[in-house]
Amino acid sequence: MVNEIYAEMDQKHGDVEYLRNRAILTPLNEHVENVNINVLQRLPGEFKVYNSCDSICKGSTFSEADDVLYPPEFLNSLKFSGMPNHEIRVKIGAPIMLLRNLNAKKGLCNGTRLIITRCYPFLIEALILTGNRIGDTTYIPRINMCPADNTLPFNLKRKQFPIAVCYAMTVNKSQGQTVQNVGLYLPSPVFGHGQFYVAVSRVTSPTGLRIVVVDSVKDQTGLTKNVVYHEVFENLP
Repeated sequence: MVNEIYAEMDQKHGDVEYLRNRAILTPLNEHVENVNINVLQRLPGEFKVYNSCDSICKGSTFSEADDVLYPPEFLNSLKFSGMPNHEIRVKIGAPIMLLRNLNAKKGLCNGTRLIITRCYPFLIEALILTGNRIGDTTYIPRINMCPADNTLPFNLKRKQFPIAVCYAMTVNKSQGQTVQNVGLYLPSPVFGHGQFYVAVSRVTSPTGLRIVVVDSVKDQTGLTKNVVYHEVFENLP
């Protein structure tokens, strides 16, 4: 899939149009991370690693033993949908996606794609690839974020860059975006109503869609599930 969608990666890794018109979609975040690491390893240059500062919000718990019960190593291991991981590995020239609204007037909204141009210790310089400010140079700082997950017995605060590498992205995150070349990578079937339709409808070129199915249905090669809840069509006029 990577060879097909990101062909000629070694020559065009810094081409804005090349990166804007390509994306690999997959259902789960764990598959997204695997694909992104695979592509990043092919990109020339050294990795820049950014680690978050994780802590428990004061006042969210009532135990003085929280520092013992929830050490930094445990907090760092937590992953949440819509939040950056503790460790972010990037390279200059890699495309990234914003995970938070930073400045709508400057085109820095949740889902905006950019390409990294410089990496500083506490700042990332990037070029905007999508939206109404294409071509503008911007700077992304670290910010404090709290997950929406209410299952934890405490409120986590993570200070990190609100970004994720986006050679690949989840199907849900791709909603509202269109590209010329789309690779749909399915190591497992889609699990939500309309996900398959959303994925295949992201492509704008008649020949730009590629699909790889790993776990086929009932041992039949090349088949996958298309999850549709027929109940939503009941009682329609």
